[in-house]
Formats: sequence, structure tokens, C-alpha cells
Amino acid sequence: MNSRSITALLETALISRAGLFDERHESAFRLFNGFYEGCPELVVDVYARTLVIHNYADPPDNGLAPADAARFYLRSSLPWLRTVVLKTRDSPNPDQRRGQIVEGDDPDRKVREHGLWYALGLTMHRDASLYLDTRNLRKWSIDNLRDLTVLNTFAYTGNLGVAALGGGAKRVVHLDLNRNFLNVAKTSYTLNGFPIVKSDFISSDFFPAVSRLKRDGALFDCVFLDPPFFASTAKGTVDLVTEGVRLINKVRPLVSDGGWLVAVNNALYLSGRDYMSMLEELCADGYLRVESLIPVPEDFTGYPGTRVGEFVTDPAPFNHPTKIAVLKVRRRTKTGVVL
Repeated sequence: MNSRSITALLETALISRAGLFDERHESAFRLFNGFYEGCPELVVDVYARTLVIHNYADPPDNGLAPADAARFYLRSSLPWLRTVVLKTRDSPNPDQRRGQIVEGDDPDRKVREHGLWYALGLTMHRDASLYLDTRNLRKWSIDNLRDLTVLNTFAYTGNLGVAALGGGAKRVVHLDLNRNFLNVAKTSYTLNGFPIVKSDFISSDFFPAVSRLKRDGALFDCVFLDPPFFASTAKGTVDLVTEGVRLINKVRPLVSDGGWLVAVNNALYLSGRDYMSMLEELCADGYLRVESLIPVPEDFTGYPGTRVGEFVTDPAPFNHPTKIAVLKVRRRTKTGVVL
């Protein structure tokens, strides 16, 4: 694809997202999703005044021209941008995967969303430290978790828990294997004036940590389950295509009666119908119920006027391969003992 074609696609994307730009340039959103908007090699995000360009091409050299065309056009169209980071997703070089500054100074370290600050580490990981496809889930957390207790598993940088605290949650426990990610969550706490309780940040493998919480009799009003597509440690394997049900059942005993289990499945090749079948099978005993599905924002899926591609598999009844379901939990007991 030539630079003129890229420019035309980006011009349309800018027009469609005009309402997402804030006057102070503190927000974060997906400016262009090439998978669904005409250039699969290219994805572009805005984090405050930093432009993050993702080169998805394989081999990566095939994505250099689209990335350069995007950088030149957007720097001209958005003169308030001060930094450009390029992430080369399939590069053998870990620094290129994490992201390299190709223009400007240090990347922005925070963004504002729904009235809350979220700390950033835009070059600390292959991803950009704040998942933009779960923006609506963060709003759900703000709106629904006042005075409740929350367990945020696979917490990454803790943004779902930060949103819960922003909505008045009584307590949030974050669980993630990577301590560096949890430190970003602590910075978000500081930015918002939330007190940091060290014991609420658990740096541990998911499987033994959840088992330990169950042995201790821990219960939470809401448990977030947002695992990576695939991960494996000596303690267990996460595979959202084949092991999604097992993961839900793993955390299910930690949810209090009448509480929520929020399950996120981002397996690209798992259709929405197949995922719903998995959930319906779990709900068959009457102790789980699908209460709602939370859509992914349109800047991620593409707008009616910008979308030209198709999903690899049909995500319906979800609107994107990131499939978010809110499950209502009843606790099954016998003489007061959870089965």
C-alpha cells in the first residue's frame, strides 16, 4: 500500500474520531485500527501527546513504509504531538518489540479517562500498559463497584482496579506475576490520591495465589478475570481457547453470593458463539448467569464509515474478539459449606 492510500485511510480515521480528542490532550484511544480499517500492518494509538505506532507486519520490514507514512502525516495533522514511539511487534529485538522513540522526547507517563489518572509505561512491554479495548469495562467498574471488594487477577498495570477505586470500591486486591506492572498500578494510586496498602498488591503466579486465597476463605464482591491469550509457567497453563472454563471455575469460589465474575476472553480464533456456548454450559447449573455483555469501543472496532475489513471469526453476540461477559454468581452451599 502506498503512502497516498495510507494518508487517505488516516484522514478518514481522524474525522471519525474527532470527538475523542480532548482540549488538554490527556486522553487515550485507538486512532487507527488497520486490521479493520484497510491496512493490517498498521495500528496507531494516542496516549496524551504521544503517538504509538504498532508495526504488525511479518516480516517487520514490510511495515516500515506504512509506519513512516503514518508518522509523517499525523505529525503534520496533529502538531501538538511531541513524541512518537514505534513498536515492532514481530521483531527479534526485544527493544523494538517494547517500543523505540523515533521522534521527540520521553513518552507521556499518564493519561486521564473518565476523570481518573492512569500511569503509563509505554516502552516497558510489547503492549502499551493501558489496554484501550477495555475502556467500557473500566466505566462499568466506576459505575457499579461502590463500597464493594474486588479481586483483580492478571492485573497487569491494575487499571480495572484503579477504576473500581475511582468508583468508590472499599478494597481492591491486585494479582499479577510481574512486580514491575504492579508498580505502575501503585503509581496510578498515587496520581489519584488513593492510599497504597502493600498487602493488596500480590506478585505471584495466578494458580498458587488463587489456591491460597481459597484456603484462607477470601471472598470478593467482584472478581476480574482478564488473562493473556496464552501463558505457561511451572505452576500452570493459561489457554483461552481450551482452558477458559477451567479458569472461570478456578476463581468462581472466590466470589461472594450475589457478586460478579467478569470474564474477558481475547482469543482471536474463538468465535463469540463458541464462547457463549462455554458460558451457557457453565450457567446450566443455575449458579452462574450471564448478566450483561460489555462492548469494545468503536475506535477499536472501526466505525461504519471507516471499517473495510472483517473479523477472523464472527464475534457475535460480542462486537469484537475481545469478548467481555459479566457473570452473576450464586454460591452453592450445603450446611454452610461451599461445594
